[in-house]
Amino acid sequence: MTSHVPDPVVVVTGANGLVGSHVVAALAERGAAVRAVVRRVGTAPSAPGVEEHVGDFADPAFADTVVAGADALVTTVHPLGSDAEDQRRVGLDGTLVIAEAAVAAAVPLLVHVSTAGVYDRSPGVGDVDEDGALVPDGSSAYGVIKRDTDAALERLAGTTRVLLRPPAILGPGGSSVWNAIRPRDIAADPAEQHAVAEATFAWVHVDDLAAIAADLATGAIPAGSDPATGPVAGGCTPVNVASGPATQRDYLGAVASALGLEPSWDDEPAWTGQIRADRARGWGWSPRVTLEDALAELQAGLRES
Repeated sequence: MTSHVPDPVVVVTGANGLVGSHVVAALAERGAAVRAVVRRVGTAPSAPGVEEHVGDFADPAFADTVVAGADALVTTVHPLGSDAEDQRRVGLDGTLVIAEAAVAAAVPLLVHVSTAGVYDRSPGVGDVDEDGALVPDGSSAYGVIKRDTDAALERLAGTTRVLLRPPAILGPGGSSVWNAIRPRDIAADPAEQHAVAEATFAWVHVDDLAAIAADLATGAIPAGSDPATGPVAGGCTPVNVASGPATQRDYLGAVASALGLEPSWDDEPAWTGQIRADRARGWGWSPRVTLEDALAELQAGLRES
């Protein structure tokens, strides 16, 4: 995909999830025809140009059908709260089924929502860009399986592939890890109310993540030969999608304040670097949601619930 595609057809997996639903909305705003892949009837977002496709993207027959004639595929599904076996079955094996179907159907572009969790962010590691060291075997199942999924997609030649690597994704919704699930854990378990105050809290708002995914899928960010200006045509290009600096004092402090709790600040080694998003900014991406607004949104949601 080397230029803007008029009325592009974009397939989005996990279209009713936190990231997927925002990607669908951003694509609809850009005039794309969206094939919203969901598992249950009536759960796809409702917007102009959005067509619900019910099925399992890990089913080769369904995958072949849903990607036929598409201009781009955006994959967003990973069962974060599941055990390692389920994460690998759905997040890795399932993603590869529909990715391979897209390659076989000559879909020009695949955008995969990965994670900055693939990087080693041990204490003492500084800032991390796309060439940063990845997590070793034996790390969290989430980071390792996402790492392995990225590697599998890198080996999958035949289409332009982009690996979006966001850190913690802020944004409202019952399935939001950082706006809903993590705060519930903090409220329920005093052990979760501890953190190193100056430890890095790398983050991005879901609206800003969805914006770069939609701009890629519609060709507003064209592929070329230089990863500093856009994805490499026919290659696999990782890109970090992270907003400005923040710490655990910012995040846990905001959550605790909204819940009426007093956080406990620990004194131990922690990662204090940043996820460098210079590449994304070189592609024209600029996050619009400030940390202040993201945390205010988080706190408002917690107080309402």
